[in-house]
Amino acid sequence: MENLLKKYFGYDTFRPLQKEIIERVLMGEDSLVLMPTGGGKSLCFQLPALILEGVAVVISPLISLMKDQVDSLVTNGIPADFINSSLTPKKIVEVMESALAGKLKIIYIAPERLSVPGFEDFLHSLCINVIAIDEAHCISQWGHDFRPDYRNLTVLRKNFPNIPIIALTATATEEVREDIIKQLSLEKHKMFISSFNRPNLSYEVLPKKDSFFSILNLVRSYKNESVIIYCFSRNDTEAMVEKLKKRGLKALAYHAGLNAKIRKENQEKFIKDEVNIIVATIAFGMGIDKPDVRLVVHHSLPKSIEGYYQETGRAGRDGLPARCVLFFSYADKFKQDYFINNIIDDDEREKAQENLSHVLHYGDLQSCRRKFLLNYFNEHYNEKNCGNCDMCAEKPALKISSGLTSFISGVRSRLSEKISVENEVYDKLLFEKLKILRTKEAQRLHVPPYVVFGDRALIQMAKDMPKTSEAFLEIYGVADRKLEQFGKQFIKVIREHAENL
Repeated sequence: MENLLKKYFGYDTFRPLQKEIIERVLMGEDSLVLMPTGGGKSLCFQLPALILEGVAVVISPLISLMKDQVDSLVTNGIPADFINSSLTPKKIVEVMESALAGKLKIIYIAPERLSVPGFEDFLHSLCINVIAIDEAHCISQWGHDFRPDYRNLTVLRKNFPNIPIIALTATATEEVREDIIKQLSLEKHKMFISSFNRPNLSYEVLPKKDSFFSILNLVRSYKNESVIIYCFSRNDTEAMVEKLKKRGLKALAYHAGLNAKIRKENQEKFIKDEVNIIVATIAFGMGIDKPDVRLVVHHSLPKSIEGYYQETGRAGRDGLPARCVLFFSYADKFKQDYFINNIIDDDEREKAQENLSHVLHYGDLQSCRRKFLLNYFNEHYNEKNCGNCDMCAEKPALKISSGLTSFISGVRSRLSEKISVENEVYDKLLFEKLKILRTKEAQRLHVPPYVVFGDRALIQMAKDMPKTSEAFLEIYGVADRKLEQFGKQFIKVIREHAENL
């Protein structure tokens, strides 16, 4: 397992719980996995797929996320593909034929695909080694993001009784966990709950007065770094984009009112770093695998703590410092109340009101925000001071103008040649050269830059300056295939830079 981890993914060690979950899958047993965004859920089914005979079937509600994950797998030398509504009928047939011929190790499908006539027969004709259900909270009507199409999955246990099912989610209350188990008939399952704590994320709440100028200062402090801003409505989203554009910033909208083509184009531009700011409605999931989002802003109240945790969880997936800012105003409560009062079902309306009350409590907190979030998910956090929220920071480090650098090394000039990340000093100029090369390689392969290498890998390259293939393989996330594909070009840039020092 460790050899495959290094060979295909470039990691030397497993993250907490990953090995135990993988061993469970290899034993042919069911699992429910609760692991925060960026915690390494995907590896829990991707690695067993490489070990076991046959193909892993992964069910995911997010079309763009499927493409991202398949791009990453293929770049790592793992044969994978997906089937969803974005493909032509001809392409779908080609993917199905590849799967039937045993040419794929992992195939991603959308949940609604199970209701397509004949598709289940296709699945029965495959040698399936595991069925993975990503975003499993979508199956529960008590979850923050219920998807009716996910109800198609209730027949999986009956129709595929001998295939292990692994259900994965980043957020689920006890009520939702029980519902997932019930809906999927995971009778002999084992539940794995990782810590929900994301130490690299800072949390803060700011008053909504003059919020646009506060947001403007925030995003300007994250020049050329990826930012997501959540707004209440489509109109708010479009208005925010226009204001940011007028001030010379690269921003695009993402909401259900845009046609699918524009939505897809806008998301791809964000993913490929062609624009660094995406403004989205809270009601519409982004479904992105982008690891280097450095700032997530909520311009209005989220509907629930689960939703808020999921949305802020899109920041700092690479483990580097990132910032989560909520603009708080009781006026937003009345907007939410209007929609809640229009919910016909009594239980659903009561649940929505309860969810909103938890969000209001979070906004009003005078104590550690991290502790509140973790307690909400029944995780006990005993630290008296997390040091990384606006209630705990010893100094006013969370100033609006601070940006990523304030969490990394305090007072420091962005013009400095050497900068420090988590007590590591690396060469900023080399880092910028490597970023340019990464973008060039990504454009050549038509994939997002982070599929080539994440920021964490580039930072380590800029620190360690590997000049041989052996040294390059020691970089975080560099596996055999990436060394083969990119090693020569990156080592060349590193050597030339070192010679000029």
